[in-house]
Amino acid sequence: MADTPPPPCPEARARFLEACHFNADGLIPAIAQQHDTGEVLMMAWMNAEAVAETLATGRVCYFSRSRGALWRKGETSGQQQRLVDLRLDCDGDTILALVDQTGVACHTGRRNCFFMAIREDALVPIAAPLVDPDQLYGHNHA
Repeated sequence: MADTPPPPCPEARARFLEACHFNADGLIPAIAQQHDTGEVLMMAWMNAEAVAETLATGRVCYFSRSRGALWRKGETSGQQQRLVDLRLDCDGDTILALVDQTGVACHTGRRNCFFMAIREDALVPIAAPLVDPDQLYGHNHA
């Protein structure tokens, strides 16, 4: 892993948050991309608290809609994302997190979440798990 850049000052973090256009549920989509290869790893949601924590700590934090709580990536599995850069799109309604991913990004044990594709008129997985999800979480995940 590369060196972690220092967190931005509180004023810069506040300006970033002010520029974010959260939806009616207080969420904004966030795309995680491996900083050195450009590989798109996953998409998740952030609320203002998750954005603020990510900027302050340098460790990517999302908001879990199913749990209704902050989700610190890798908290259970150890598959963390270290923030390299946090960017906002031109409309202010989507975040791009350039990250340094430890291990796999997907809960299925795959490197990224985008492993289903159409092949010969069928939707099929095009990448096998690199890690058994049971080893990551101690229970089954689809």
